[in-house]
Amino acid sequence: MGYSAIILAGGSSRRFGRDKGLVELLGKPMILHVYDRVEPLVDEVIIVVSSETQLAKYKNLASHAKVILDEGNLQGPLMGAVAGFRNAVSNYSILLSCDTPLLSEKVVSLLLELAVGNDAVIPRWPNKYIEPLQAVYNTKMAYASAIEAVEKRSFRLLDMVMGLEKILYLSSLALSKIDSDLDTFLNVNTPSDLVKAEKILKSRNFTESG
Repeated sequence: MGYSAIILAGGSSRRFGRDKGLVELLGKPMILHVYDRVEPLVDEVIIVVSSETQLAKYKNLASHAKVILDEGNLQGPLMGAVAGFRNAVSNYSILLSCDTPLLSEKVVSLLLELAVGNDAVIPRWPNKYIEPLQAVYNTKMAYASAIEAVEKRSFRLLDMVMGLEKILYLSSLALSKIDSDLDTFLNVNTPSDLVKAEKILKSRNFTESG
């Protein structure tokens, strides 16, 4: 059966102004915070980038990751997901973004555990907002749904999700039992977000060392 992790790193990072995956956070590129947390939990890690320049920068960054090029002409994360699903060898794939350095191993483990028998396991907030970029998908079903969405010129991840039938939505309230502040969903979109992530990580490191 097996599990793959697909980390999307090809975004334009307009708000941040530079490649977020390579921005240093406590001494290492932000994407490695994501990679280091998910790599022990899966059978393979795929990093999806959007240009040859990125490909050259990322290919030797994570020793056991497969770095691939999304040729979707920057149509958004759905095209990165398509490339990831196409190259994944496992039955189930967790889709992640490179800008979530506080990713919770416990949350990922639970999502993977619940994936078997479902088309997708997706976290959902009380306001019904979902987290499709921290969710686990049946690789073949998600790929087929994503391709169908693209053929209809629909490039939102939500369009892929809407094409799936058996979806388990996991309440953020339930996830808060294992990640109390739900920092796992913190996206670093701005320099101030980076400062916030750094403070949280320093606080955790201090607590662990103490």
